[in-house]
Amino acid sequence: MTTVRLPPVLRQAAGGAREVEVEGATTVAEALDALYDQHPTLRAQIQADDGGLHRFVNVYLNDEDVRLLGWLDTEVSEGDTLMILPAMAGGAIAALAA
Repeated sequence: MTTVRLPPVLRQAAGGAREVEVEGATTVAEALDALYDQHPTLRAQIQADDGGLHRFVNVYLNDEDVRLLGWLDTEVSEGDTLMILPAMAGGAIAALAA
């Protein structure tokens, strides 16, 4: 299982869930696809039309920015945590509230 942590702004689209567990993913892209399978409305909020991420969406794997790793091809392992953080107006990153 890989845990995907969602900020408050995305939780409504995931039925209020703060975290979603996904199975069978070996890359960030596969983990996101598994997330979209469970909560389809999240796709439009996270994924751009070209299949990449919206430019205002930041994804971290175990606290490391995937842009500095292998982007969507970054490998994920059992027990890893993905954190999705959309940028807010003015460029500030939304904090993951309790």
